[in-house]
Amino acid sequence: MRLHIPLDTLCSLIALAREFQAKEEVVIPDTPESPSEDWAMQVLADHRDDYCLAEFRGVVTDMSERQRAELVALMWVGRGDFSIEEWEDAVDEALGDFSIRAANYVLAHPMVTDHLEEGLIAMDLSCDE
Repeated sequence: MRLHIPLDTLCSLIALAREFQAKEEVVIPDTPESPSEDWAMQVLADHRDDYCLAEFRGVVTDMSERQRAELVALMWVGRGDFSIEEWEDAVDEALGDFSIRAANYVLAHPMVTDHLEEGLIAMDLSCDE
């Protein structure tokens, strides 16, 4: 198991997500209002001029598809959807739709910073290093 995203890039993304989500006006719904509604896009679109959001999206957009899938998979591991032993399964699951819209998908989760940090811990990594 090897992480293809540089640790400093992940730590930067965690810091940007934390700063973005700490702002009072950022409201992320627990569930979509309807199954056909892309609520994450709507919520994040309201903040298109936000520096943290633009920077986060820019970094994620510049990643390869594998790296974007790993970002999503790391969040899933951190929140307990997959174990670290299921890492490749999580990455495979994240390839495609999830990796295409990884920036919005990840930021739409209110506890993404905690989940990413927990995912790093599961990989024996830390932003404190």
